[in-house]
Amino acid sequence: MAESKPSSLRLNEAGLEAARKHLDDGAVTPAYGPWRDDIVALLNGALATELVCVLRYRRHHFMADGLESPSIAEEFLVHANAELAHADRLAQRIVQLGGDPDFNPASLLDRSHADYDEVDDLKAMIRANLVAERVAVETYRQMIALIGDKDSTTRRLLEDILADEEEHADELKDWMARA
Repeated sequence: MAESKPSSLRLNEAGLEAARKHLDDGAVTPAYGPWRDDIVALLNGALATELVCVLRYRRHHFMADGLESPSIAEEFLVHANAELAHADRLAQRIVQLGGDPDFNPASLLDRSHADYDEVDDLKAMIRANLVAERVAVETYRQMIALIGDKDSTTRRLLEDILADEEEHADELKDWMARA
């Protein structure tokens, strides 16, 4: 006689049936439920933060001056490009969730968790970027906790970006000693 599975290990047939409808929603099934809009809002805040970081790093790349500046300036550009890649991934996920990525420059600073600055001293640039990376680390940690199991794809994306941000912060800490 075949043993039946406990109900906790069965797929939700109603959820599967709902997934067969509203095909225009793409990957967004009803299981995303009430959290989708909140997740899109969180992602748009992260998008604004990444874009501000791109602009700050690029400015620092061009403005860096001093004995150690050539190598650090090049690293600022590497970080700017990494932040831009994060922004692209976030925007892509926002669209996958049926949202609109907010690239509006008029409100970018208001939506960003990180600051933009115009310091000219190399050590101050490194410090400003380290502060921003630490803010990003904390922001992504909090977002990951808030999302939890509500959206595993977004959570994995944020975990991947978090790893990059932690690496950036460690590099900047090392640069502080050199500058």
